[in-house]
Amino acid sequence: MSSNAAGVGSRPDRRILQFRIHGMDCADEVAVLRRQLGPLVEGEDNLAFDVLKGRMSVAVVAGATPAMIVEAVAKTGMRAEPWIAADEGERPRRRGTIRTVLTVASGLLTAAGFGFHAALAGSLSAAVGSEGVGLTHGVPVPARIIYALAVLAGVWFILPRAWLALRALRPDMNLLMTLAACGAMVIGEWFEAATVSFLFAVALALERWSVGRARHAVEALLELAPDTVRLVVPDGHREVPATEAMVGARFAVRPGERIPLDGRVVAGTSSVNQAPITGESVPVLKEPGLEVFAGTINGEGALEVESTKTAGDSTLSHIIRLIDSAQSRRAPAEQWVERFARVYTPVVLATATAVALLGPLVTGEWSRWFYSALVLLVIGCPCALVISTPVSVVASLAAAARNGVLIKGGAFVEAPATIRAIALDKTGTLTGGRPAVVAVLPHSGHSEQELLAIAAGLETHSDHPLAHAVLVHAERTAVAPARVTDFTILPGKGATGQIDGVPYWLGSHRYLEERRQESPAVHAELEQLASTGRSVVVVGNADHVCGMIALADAVRPATRDAIARLRALGVRHIVMLTGDNRPTAEAVARDAGITEVMAELLPADKVKAVESLSDKYGAVAMIGDGVNDAPAMARATLGIAMGAAGSDAAIETADVALMSDDLAKVPWLIQHSRRTLAIIRQNIAVSLGVKAVFVVLTLFGAASLWAAIASDMGVSLLVIANALRLLKIRS
Repeated sequence: MSSNAAGVGSRPDRRILQFRIHGMDCADEVAVLRRQLGPLVEGEDNLAFDVLKGRMSVAVVAGATPAMIVEAVAKTGMRAEPWIAADEGERPRRRGTIRTVLTVASGLLTAAGFGFHAALAGSLSAAVGSEGVGLTHGVPVPARIIYALAVLAGVWFILPRAWLALRALRPDMNLLMTLAACGAMVIGEWFEAATVSFLFAVALALERWSVGRARHAVEALLELAPDTVRLVVPDGHREVPATEAMVGARFAVRPGERIPLDGRVVAGTSSVNQAPITGESVPVLKEPGLEVFAGTINGEGALEVESTKTAGDSTLSHIIRLIDSAQSRRAPAEQWVERFARVYTPVVLATATAVALLGPLVTGEWSRWFYSALVLLVIGCPCALVISTPVSVVASLAAAARNGVLIKGGAFVEAPATIRAIALDKTGTLTGGRPAVVAVLPHSGHSEQELLAIAAGLETHSDHPLAHAVLVHAERTAVAPARVTDFTILPGKGATGQIDGVPYWLGSHRYLEERRQESPAVHAELEQLASTGRSVVVVGNADHVCGMIALADAVRPATRDAIARLRALGVRHIVMLTGDNRPTAEAVARDAGITEVMAELLPADKVKAVESLSDKYGAVAMIGDGVNDAPAMARATLGIAMGAAGSDAAIETADVALMSDDLAKVPWLIQHSRRTLAIIRQNIAVSLGVKAVFVVLTLFGAASLWAAIASDMGVSLLVIANALRLLKIRS
C-alpha cells in the first residue's frame, strides 16, 4: 500500500502510474489485483497499493498502456481511473454511499420478504386446514422474488470478483459467499440466502468503516499544519496560502497558533508544543536561532520565523509521505496471513464439496448435508482474518507517528519486539552531541566567578564549540564576560588578551606545556580529568595558572533510565560503539549504565561489530544519528535514527526515526511493537477459533447459515475494534 512509488520496481525504463481503484477495501481485493495485473506488468513487485486511499501505483514497462491496466482492473469487478490528488475524497464517498444504499436495501428487502412470506404462509395454512403450510413448507413466488432482490443487492459489488475467482479457479471469500447464497436458494432456503447476503454486506461495510478509521488517523496529520501563512511585509502582514511561501520568507506566529512552516526563529521568545512532531510531552523554549517545525503549537509568546523549507518539503510533509509509503512494506504477520488465506480458502471449498458429496452417500440425506456444506462455505470466509492484520499495522504506524516515532514500514513494526541486542553510537545518541561545562576549578586564589569571567571574555570572539559551551555556561550562571583588549587567536592552541591591563591566556593542556607553566600538581589534575573523558580549557597569566574549566559531551538526562528499561524488557546485550578515544568513551558508558564499550572505531569497524552481534544474538538494533552510522544501521536488523526532526537525511536513512532526542522512545517502541504483535496474534487466534467451533457444530448439524454469517460478522467487528485500540496508545 503505497501512496507513491515506494515498493514498486525502479528500473530506468519504467514509469510510475497511479490509479484510484474503486472497490478496493481490503487485502483480499489487493490479492485479486495482484493476480490479475501481475502478468501484465511483469510481476507483482511492480505493483504497490494504498488501501487507505484506494490508490494503486504501477511501474509500467513498454507494452503495457494505462488503458490496458484500466481494462484489466475492470475484469476484477473494480474500476480504475487516473489518480487525481485534488479529488481524493469525493468519488470514494459517492461509491461508499451507493454501497451503503444497497446494503440497507438488502436488509429492508430481507425483512419485507420475511413479512410477505409469513403472511402468505399464514393465509395458505388457514385455507388448507390442519395440514398447514408453514414457513418451511415452500416459499411463495412473490416472496422468492423479494428474497432474490435482497440477495442481489447484498452481493452486487462482489459478483464480478466472484466470477473472476471462479474462472481462475482461485476461490476467495467473494466466491464462497456467492456460492453459499446461491446454494441456499437452490435448496429452498430463501430467507437464509437473503440473510447471508445482507449480513455479508454489513460485514464489508464494517470493514470499510475500520479502514476509514485508520485513514482518518493518518489524515489527521495533514490537518496539523495551517493552510495559510502570515507573511511579514514592509507594510505589516499579508496572509497567503502556505504553498506559496518560499524559503527565506519571514512569517509571524501569534500565541496559540500552529506554526505553518519549518523555520528558524528570528525574533521573539515562546514555548512551543512539539508533541505533534516529536512526541515530547513538555513544551520547548524557542528563541532566536532555534528551529521550529510545521504543525507544532506556539505557546504564550509571539514569534517571527524565517522559513527554511517549503510547505511540501517540511518535516511534517516527510512524515506523512513516509507513513503513506510505509504501508507498502507489509509486516511478516500480514504476509503470513495472505499466504495462509491462499491455502485456507481452497481447503474450505474442498471440504464443503466433500461434505456435500460424501454426506448423502453415508446417510442418504442430501438436503441436510448440502446445507451443512453451505454453512462451511460461510464460516470459512477469511474476511476477519484477512482484514485484522493490515488494520492493526496501519493503526500501529499512526499511533507511533503521533508519539514521535516514525516507523518506515509494516515490515519494521514487528522487528523491535524481537530485538535481543542493541548497539548505540555515543555522540548525539547517548550524549547531547554538544560539549557542556561540567566543572570550574579555580587555582591560585581565584574564585569560580572570576575564572569563568576571564575565560568567557577570552572566548567571546571564538567560534569553537568549547568556546560556545563556556559562554553558554557563563550566561546561565549570570557571570558577565570580562572586557578583553588586544585579543589574539592562536590557531590550534588557544587565545590571548589583556584584562584591565594584565595579559591572560587560554588554551589546551599542550599549550600549557608549551608555555612551561605546568606544575606536577596541575599535571596530575589534568591527567585525572582526561582519564574521565573530560576536555579541559586551562586559563592563566604570566605568573600562574588561574584554573581549569572541564567540559564534556554530557549524557542525556533520560539515558540511564532508558538503558535500565531496555534491560528490564529483556534486551540481553547493550554495547556502545564510538570513534572517540577509550577514556572518554568509558566515562560516558559509566554515566549511561553501559558495561561494554568499543572505542576508536571507523565506520567499517562499526559494521563488523554489528555483524558480530547479529551472529551471536540474532536480532540487533543499531541506534545512531542516521547519517554517520548509516552503514552499521543498514547492517542491523533495525536501524534507529535519533533526533530526526528537521533532518531529511536521518528520516530517509533509518528503518525507524525518533523525531526527538529522547532515548526513552526506544523502550516505548519495543513495548509498542510487542503490543501490536500481541493484538495481531489475538485476532488470528479468535478468528480461527470461532471458525473451528462452527466447523464442529456444522458436522453435528447444530449450525445455521444466518448464525454462521452473524458470528463471522461479529468476529470481524471484534478483531477490528481490537486492532483500533492501538490508535489510543500514548507514550
